[in-house]
Order: sequence, then structure tokens, then C-alpha cells
Amino acid sequence: MSVASTSETISRQRGGSAIPATLVLFTALVALTLVSITIGRYDLDVLKVIRILADNLIPVRNPDWTVLEEQVVELVRLPRILAAVLVGAGLAASGAALQGLFRNPLVDPNIIGVTSGAGFGGTLAILSGIFGYGLLAIAFLFGLASVMIVKVLASSRGRTSVLALVLAGVIISAFFGSAISIVKLLADPHQKLPAITYWLMGSLASTNYEDLLLMAVVMVPALAVIYLMRFQINIISLGEEKARALGSPVATVQWAVLGATAVISAGVVACCGIIGWVGLVIPHVARAISGPDHGRLLPVSILLGAIYMLLVDNIARTVSTAEIPVGIITSLIGVPVFAVLLRRMQSKGGWKSD
Repeated sequence: MSVASTSETISRQRGGSAIPATLVLFTALVALTLVSITIGRYDLDVLKVIRILADNLIPVRNPDWTVLEEQVVELVRLPRILAAVLVGAGLAASGAALQGLFRNPLVDPNIIGVTSGAGFGGTLAILSGIFGYGLLAIAFLFGLASVMIVKVLASSRGRTSVLALVLAGVIISAFFGSAISIVKLLADPHQKLPAITYWLMGSLASTNYEDLLLMAVVMVPALAVIYLMRFQINIISLGEEKARALGSPVATVQWAVLGATAVISAGVVACCGIIGWVGLVIPHVARAISGPDHGRLLPVSILLGAIYMLLVDNIARTVSTAEIPVGIITSLIGVPVFAVLLRRMQSKGGWKSD
């Protein structure tokens, strides 16, 4: 039996119908995106937002909006909201892929050290006065390096132990966490230290089209790689031994998915700072909707992650006069939600490999 036919069999056995859920979530995402553009200190209504955006495709001769309203929509709110969508989609897809690949519900880009590595690269770049593409490149290199170290530490005789992977991730995260502390200690306390501290808390406040382009260039191809690997992830989620027996290139798939998640995490960290818990919590919620088949789970995770980050960003910029970093809100929401999910899993007999 081929890998493709085996994956199709697994999909049928795992059941679930995510197409209606995907349509519902996509509709909700579009509606929430339009509503989010209206939210802020400058009042706008949804119909006016739609007309302003549609004017880029079909120009209106006598527009009923001001230049200021057009600038608020297209230059201030739209790039930030699209960035929130991209960040949520990327982190959720990364978490879903890693949890399936390593058959562990606790694995996400934070756990395997990618975020800490990329965070150290980003703080090092800010300390050196490097921003834009340079910051992205340095964050990416350290994020990728952390993944490679974790994978090497967790692998033995061509096999990857899940427990060793998590422990190696904890070690690397602790190491880069200490390295970030050293960078903060060396930073100018009046200028660079506040910038580093605020950046590490995660924020979409200063996102512009250049940042959005930076993220899209690196994250969209990485998301495509993860989605193309969905059938292979299904096979490997049965266990590495079974996957090898079915002819799956386990090591190649693991490196491809790890590389893609490193790219996504580095892109997020470089442009928005550290935003945690999205990749850990959202796949669990998505799995409850779509089931464990990654052909269905990944699209649902992507849409749920995008909706979740949009809601978090709306809270961050409206709940108080001073904007709250989104990384703080995702942690405040993610921790209790994950605790409830963990408790429910334990009451049903604990985590079971798909």
C-alpha cells in the first residue's frame, strides 16, 4: 500500500467533516476583519470600509469618505490587521504540524526552542542597531540554529524521542533565555533596553506594509510546505516505525516541517516580538472541531488562529488608553484555556496518540 493511499485510508478512518466548519470559519474571518477595521479611536462603519477597499478595484467617481478616513483604513489599520491574521495562521499551523509530527500535545514552537532562539537573535540585532531585513535574517538564523540543536540532541540512531525532544527544547529555551538576559544587561537602559523589553512582549502596534511584506515573503511559502506535508504528517503520527515500514521518508519530513516552523516563528518574532501560546492552544481547539486528520486539521487551525489573533489584537488596542502588548494577552488567555483542555483530556484517560 502506498503512502498516499494509506493516508487517504487514515483520513477516512478518522472521519470528521471540516468543510462546513472551514466555510463557517472563513466567513467569520472575513466579517471579523471588516469589523476590526472599524474599531479604534476614529469611528468608521463597515459599509464605508467596504467602499474604501473596493475603490482600489473599481474606482468611485464621487467618494463619500474623506482622505483621512481612507488613510486610517488603508495605511493604519489594514496592514496591522492583515499581520494579525498572518501571525495567528502561521503559529496555529506550526503548532498543529509539530504536535502531529511528534505525537505530543505539548509541542509547539516555544517548547522546541525556536521562539527563544529567534528572540535572542532579534534582541542581539536591536542591541547592534540592526532592523528590517537584517533583524529578520538574524532572528531566522538563530531560530533555525536552535531547531537544529534540539533535533540533534533529541535524535539517536536515526530516531527522535519525544521526551528527549521536549527536554532538549527546555534546555535550549533556558539557554537562549539567559542569553537574552545578558543582552538586556548590556543594552542602553534609556533607549535600547525599553525597546528590547517592549519588543519581547509582542506587539503589532508599529506594523506597516513593509513588515507585512517581510512576514508574507517568508511565512506563506513555509505555510505551503506544512500543508503539502499533511499526508506525510498523518503517516508519521501513527509512529515512526510504522511510517518507515510504509515507506515514508520520516527524517526528511521532520526536517522539512521543523524548517518551515522555524521560518514562521522567526518571521513572527522578527516583526512582532514573542507571541506565545497560540501554537499550543489553538490546535487543540481545532482538533475538537475537525478531528485529527491533518488534511482537515491544518485549514481549521489556520482559520481559528487568524480569528483568535484578530480578537486578541482588538482587545490589545481598545481595552485601555495605553495599548497592551498582544503577547501578554495571549499568555493570559492561553494558560487557563490550556489548563482546562489538559484537565478534560486527563478526565478522558489522558492524551492518546492519533
